[in-house]
Amino acid sequence: MFPSLVFGDGAVHRLSLAYNELTEIPEDFEKHQDSLEILDLSHNKISSLLPLMDFHRLNTLIVDSNGLTSHVKFPPLPSLHTLWVNHNNITNLSVFIETVAKCFPNLRFLSMMNNEAAPSYFNGGTVPQYMDYRQYVISQLPKLETLDDRPISKDQRAEAERIYGRRQTEDKGKKKKPSRKKPPHHMHNGR
Repeated sequence: MFPSLVFGDGAVHRLSLAYNELTEIPEDFEKHQDSLEILDLSHNKISSLLPLMDFHRLNTLIVDSNGLTSHVKFPPLPSLHTLWVNHNNITNLSVFIETVAKCFPNLRFLSMMNNEAAPSYFNGGTVPQYMDYRQYVISQLPKLETLDDRPISKDQRAEAERIYGRRQTEDKGKKKKPSRKKPPHHMHNGR
């Protein structure tokens, strides 16, 4: 049973359902699909975001601390430009980023801090692991401007594409170029 949620009759553009112990998106939530632009579902236990499929105006989705895994189910949302998935259980970077690239082709801001698949100094990763993670993500998300807490420079994008190749968008009818380098080891741990 969901905690009681009271929505006004007016159009809702921003909504936070953080800290509600939700395991799924409430059924009556669909009435906001034509107006909602920013949604914060942080600190819940939601594992599938497929109910957001018809939220065509949604541009910012915050799902920090939900226990999301690498195999999370996202709907295609071309309007989404900001995704925060900090403090989850994402362990397989290549699986996760492949889903993100397909579902959010216009993503500009991604934050994945404190996930095993995003090694950093704060979770036991080394500098080379962090740089490899960063280069792989940048190469797979061509419109990305900021990863975690750092903007992406033209030089970083060029280096990432040199190492991993450039992902081709599916709407152009092209297939992804084969990578010149295998994804980092932490991307294939099978979880």
